[in-house]
Amino acid sequence: MTETPLILWFRRDLRLGDQPMLAAAVATGRPLLPVFVLDPETEALGAAPKWRLGLGIDHFADRLAGVGSRLTLRRGPALAVLRALVAETGAGGVWWSRLYDPVSVARDSAVKAALKAEGLEARSFAGHLLHEPWEIETGQGGFYRVFTPFWTALRGRSVPAPQPAPAALRGPSAWPASDRLADWRLGAAMNRGAAVVGAHVRVGEDRARARLGDFLDRIAPDYAETRDFPAIDGTSRLSEPLTYGEIGIREVWHAGFRAMEMGARGAGAFLRELAWREFSYHLLHHTPQITSANWRPEWDRFPWAGDSPEVDRWRRGQTGEPFVDAAMREMYVTGTMHNRARMIVASYLTKHLLTHWRLGQDWFADCLTDWDPAANAMGWQWVAGSGPDAAPYFRIFNPATQAQKFDPEGRYRRRYLDKVSPEARSFFDAVPRSWGLRPDQPAPPPLVDLARGRALALAAYADARA
Repeated sequence: MTETPLILWFRRDLRLGDQPMLAAAVATGRPLLPVFVLDPETEALGAAPKWRLGLGIDHFADRLAGVGSRLTLRRGPALAVLRALVAETGAGGVWWSRLYDPVSVARDSAVKAALKAEGLEARSFAGHLLHEPWEIETGQGGFYRVFTPFWTALRGRSVPAPQPAPAALRGPSAWPASDRLADWRLGAAMNRGAAVVGAHVRVGEDRARARLGDFLDRIAPDYAETRDFPAIDGTSRLSEPLTYGEIGIREVWHAGFRAMEMGARGAGAFLRELAWREFSYHLLHHTPQITSANWRPEWDRFPWAGDSPEVDRWRRGQTGEPFVDAAMREMYVTGTMHNRARMIVASYLTKHLLTHWRLGQDWFADCLTDWDPAANAMGWQWVAGSGPDAAPYFRIFNPATQAQKFDPEGRYRRRYLDKVSPEARSFFDAVPRSWGLRPDQPAPPPLVDLARGRALALAAYADARA
């Protein structure tokens, strides 16, 4: 068996270190065939995440080359592609790291069942989370619906130490043919926005690890105080590399834990944020409908509005509310959005505009380079009030008062709205020409009166609860 190759099917685990599947494969001594499959599920990604995934694949291929290996690229349904590779290479099995969104679970379950039925070794491994979503249970053996007791249970569990990256990978005697990444055109839907956002992305394992170190050394001591202020470099900015698995979550956790033990004042708050990521996947596993339906069924009778010209103004950063518009423009310029700003724009859409959270969720899924299926669904439903552990229905973020509190000097708003700011001008270079937006246009008038919007939202919530 040591001469029978193993196919390693990479997806959102584009790294060599802290990689349980890869470490187990290296330990077998067998020839290893790293593969990335552009299947219909992956092709369905939104414009920004698919483009960013392409950058990650390209970088990971270089990393593999550095340890004597290659990344084979194939396009098509996953099972058909993997079967073809088995036939071409004589591989005895396919291994991969688990994903937990409903689409991936359905695909992976079908692949595993089919390959095993054909006498092949099909194994899936942990690696995307600190703990598998089914491992943390309540005292009654159920799952947690509220974050605080989940956090208490999680922090009482040990986290395995991350494994080091292998120095070399054994390859097969002959490599299978590979597609050219450029032919996949993963960035086609980004159009001219790719050039703007590309200046802000940091791709790959080394850059993710460097950012982690910089965060813990420079930012973590004050993280609890600075993380809500979007004009400050006060967050980890690790959501993007974690999304594509360019850094392992166990490595991040242990580094944060060491910083906390050494007295970094904000490191504990950072670990709690990592636990929120775990909680979102815990809920995604146990209630997969969270990605597409109100988590609280009683919200099914709420009179959500559908798409509209007002929603288009929200999408385009033209609401006339400076904090909302700055946040939306940040997303088009950098590919990401500060977490406090995400709450503000989500609240504005779902409450001041009474628009269904799914429209916002879908727009983020198209525009964010750090899009994550669990975090995106959890975040939108939390703000809307329809989700687990949600903000109370009467919590309606006022973007004007939020700006006074979290951007008191207006630096964030000026960065993305002031016409002399490079970031503000980049917005007009990034967005579709069809939107007809130009820097010389006057600022748009407010879309809604904030007090009236709040009153209408409260009335709608009260009627729906009656």
